[in-house]
Amino acid sequence: MTSANIAQAARPGPIVEATLDSALIIRDATPDDMIAVQRIYAVHVLHGTATFEEVPPSVDEMLERRVRILAAGMPYLVAVLDGEVVGYCYAAQYRPRVAYRYTIEDSIYLAENQAGKGLGKALLAALIERCEQGPWRQMIAVIAGNNNFSSIGLHRSMGFTHAGTQMATGFKFNEWIDVVFMQRALGAGKTSLPDQ
Repeated sequence: MTSANIAQAARPGPIVEATLDSALIIRDATPDDMIAVQRIYAVHVLHGTATFEEVPPSVDEMLERRVRILAAGMPYLVAVLDGEVVGYCYAAQYRPRVAYRYTIEDSIYLAENQAGKGLGKALLAALIERCEQGPWRQMIAVIAGNNNFSSIGLHRSMGFTHAGTQMATGFKFNEWIDVVFMQRALGAGKTSLPDQ
């Protein structure tokens, strides 16, 4: 994996626009965006099972997480609708061991009342496009809950296939939660060896 390939993926790309109710802009997250990002994530932590965290991280912690993602050469994007951050996504290293270096995991979170508008699909499409500019060959979705039909459907619509389910892996809100794994190739996938 060359540093040039990683730098290419981290480099800000063009603004992506889609027509929803109004213009949607997907762009690289800035430090100023992290207040809104933390607010979005805190709702998921406190009221949802999309994350297994139970205590919302602070804005400072979210800033540090963004820095770590960018330092690894991976994209961290926000969706802005009518001047407001309404969702975000990023790619992160799937596992720390060196053999996993060409595999990444995606994460997508939308603000309250923003589901069903195409924001998730626009964010995931932009994330995939950016990641395909880097050295990575596989993207994994780790989805909490086999009844999380919106996330499973979103990933399926973007070319992910079911890769397995771990039963009762998480415990949150006094219930056991399954974890669904989905996967898609990036770029050439496994059809050729990566640049080393």
